[in-house]
Amino acid sequence: MATEVLTTADGREKTALSRRHAAAWFAARAAGDPLPVGTATPPLRPARPEKPALLSPRDVPRRRPGTPEGRIALLHAVAHIELNAVDLHWDVIARFGHVPMPMGFYDDWVKAADEESKHFNLVCDCLERMGSHYGALPAHAGMWRAAEDTAEDLMGRLAVVPMVLEARGLDVTPGMIEIFRKAGDDRAVAALEVIYGEEVGHVAYGSKWFHFLCGRHEKDPKEVFHALVRKYFHGALKPPFNEEKRAEAGLPPDFYWPLAEGSNIR
Repeated sequence: MATEVLTTADGREKTALSRRHAAAWFAARAAGDPLPVGTATPPLRPARPEKPALLSPRDVPRRRPGTPEGRIALLHAVAHIELNAVDLHWDVIARFGHVPMPMGFYDDWVKAADEESKHFNLVCDCLERMGSHYGALPAHAGMWRAAEDTAEDLMGRLAVVPMVLEARGLDVTPGMIEIFRKAGDDRAVAALEVIYGEEVGHVAYGSKWFHFLCGRHEKDPKEVFHALVRKYFHGALKPPFNEEKRAEAGLPPDFYWPLAEGSNIR
């Protein structure tokens, strides 16, 4: 199921398939007859539509969010992030099926993939109401780099994807909500508020299973987190941090502040 999502290129088709598979998973769980977890050979990179064109981050045009064009560009970037998140959550299932994990691990990432699929469609609906669509603008080519870097390291994947990249979403989404609130775009505000609320859970899943694996291997979570982020994440973490939401997701300040720009803490 996970590999089928990863090898589907079109965004709307990918997310529809993702939601169907998630519904099937949870229906089987509710019936007391869970689907078996096997192993797979997922692609190193997921299938993608012909558009958007994927550019180096420094080549993606910057647009001011105070204009309609700038708000379309911002939503387009969010849609691109959400589509990558759908693949990231199915990829962690497909790529690490050989690692013995409790069923709750699969419950969490299937639920996260389902929610990211919903997020992608909410943002695409907003784009289409504004006369645009996903694929109309170029997008960031580096989004999948963290997945490739951690393709053989489950703890590294959990540290970098939910606990760094998705946690960054908790920092920046309130500012995005305010941009669309000032512009009077209630639909975009509502979509971003859904995303903001549910992303806390995704960061929490990462923290929970990262701590679980540290406990299994009798390792100190904070020390391992710092080592893995320094190994796999390119650059320092950028404050300001949303400390309240990060704490709600199980990320205390002594995990991320020592990795921040300008920090002398080591």
